[in-house]
Amino acid sequence: MNSLFDKINKLNEVVSLSKQEKIIQGILDAITDKILEVGSKLPSVIQMARQIGCANKTVADAYNELKKRGIIESKSTKGYYVISSEINVKLKVALIIYAFNSFQVEFYNTFRKHLGEKYQIDIFFHHNNLSLFQTIINNISGKYGFYVIAPIQNEKVLEIINHIPFELVLLVNRLLKASKEYSYVAQEFEYTTYLKLCDLLPAILKFDQIILFFTQELDYPIGVLKAFKSFVKDYNIKSKVLGSYSKKDLLKNTVYFFVGDAYYWELLRDIKHSDYIIGQDIGILTHNDSIAKEILYNGITAISTDFIEMGKKAADVIKFKKRNVYEIIPSKIIRRGSL
Repeated sequence: MNSLFDKINKLNEVVSLSKQEKIIQGILDAITDKILEVGSKLPSVIQMARQIGCANKTVADAYNELKKRGIIESKSTKGYYVISSEINVKLKVALIIYAFNSFQVEFYNTFRKHLGEKYQIDIFFHHNNLSLFQTIINNISGKYGFYVIAPIQNEKVLEIINHIPFELVLLVNRLLKASKEYSYVAQEFEYTTYLKLCDLLPAILKFDQIILFFTQELDYPIGVLKAFKSFVKDYNIKSKVLGSYSKKDLLKNTVYFFVGDAYYWELLRDIKHSDYIIGQDIGILTHNDSIAKEILYNGITAISTDFIEMGKKAADVIKFKKRNVYEIIPSKIIRRGSL
């Protein structure tokens, strides 16, 4: 361990470095020179402070910075250990999202590109499963410098993430009924969906009815369902809400509104084998756009937020250490041939 202290003390020659910076750089240098390896135990805060002559807080702050970078971790009652030799990582980020569907891929690719190579991003999928979400959070808590979370619509989520310092958390995509402590870059569903449906009213009224496919078993936002019910009630439109799709549900002069892609492809398959024409006999509206929806059947009309912009904004929160960020990314209608 003397070699580690030597590395730190040698940096006393660099007058521009603070004590905290010398501890950090000394540990990084020791890892580079194989003095410390993955699994090596660091001196305790008190031991380090005594050896190099500084306050305990200075050492604790240095260790916390290395924890954020994913270089070391603290094990309860056991001390601090080296867990990575990737010393060029500026910050280790945990990204916890639903799954790798098309729009979340778009968000992730932009988020990763905008952060840059010095940020290590580890991705976890909770699949809208509260038990899995809790397991993920419990396993990774304290091992990352920042947590970007697409939350599940469940009041217990706040209890689960409560032990992560709020300044290290950014909520994305979905809003929670949380205190203003948590920053977010998200989309709003109820009011926005209602307004967009109103904008599409002339097109919807060309058909006899509109059917929404919605199930709470998946990660569908409840705000879309509330908006749909308000819309059809306010404009006296014949409607249904179905939890699943079967071939008998394919009816002429009907608009089909999909929140996710669970039954979307089945409907398209059945239309292909029918005499119906999309945009004339059948209307299709989807939530969240994708490249496939731009190409198929002269295009599928979508209500979608800008996930590229969301990815950029989320990255900026981390890169520029922004606090108290409460941003709603607006949605827009992408009008195509299906409606």
